[in-house]
Amino acid sequence: MRHNLGYRKLGRVTEHRIALLRNQAIALLRHEKIETTMPKAKELRPFVERLITIAKRGVAAGAANGKSLHARRMVLAELPDKAVVGKLFDTLAPRFAERPGGYTRILRVGFRRGDSAEVAHVELVGSEYNPKSDAEKDESKEAPKKAKGVGDRLKQAAQRMRGAARAEGGSKAQAGGQTRGKAQKSTTPRKAGGS
Repeated sequence: MRHNLGYRKLGRVTEHRIALLRNQAIALLRHEKIETTMPKAKELRPFVERLITIAKRGVAAGAANGKSLHARRMVLAELPDKAVVGKLFDTLAPRFAERPGGYTRILRVGFRRGDSAEVAHVELVGSEYNPKSDAEKDESKEAPKKAKGVGDRLKQAAQRMRGAARAEGGSKAQAGGQTRGKAQKSTTPRKAGGS
């Protein structure tokens, strides 16, 4: 039974676990989506949502009563990256101003090949993950294939030369008024019945 177990320890001592959550929270707030394992994602969710709630309260209070500064210092105590905290207060907290909670989304992706750990995408709501866009990017990247060795470079150079020769040969044939098929017709008769 799982009674009175408050959180996942993730196989780490306390200091390491807190550092892990801080680093993942910084990455999530900076890039608005990260890929990690399911247990880490489930532990990261309340950590990040609590920080966003503090930032929302600070933005809502504004400069009145100094609450904004207090909220910023509370978040800075957890996340030591001033640029990420600035982004949290300037862009993310106003984005979630009308939302009562649930600022993150966990999408199960599959299993990692090396150790079969279940992998998940964690993203902020409003910056949706589109797996089709990644596939389209991969397809566009496949076109310019780089040569790895000397043999590959020689093959590519030969293909370029053949392509240039075909282009020149086609333009000369068109200029002479002949088509390529007529110029290459063979006049030798074929043997009957053989190959």
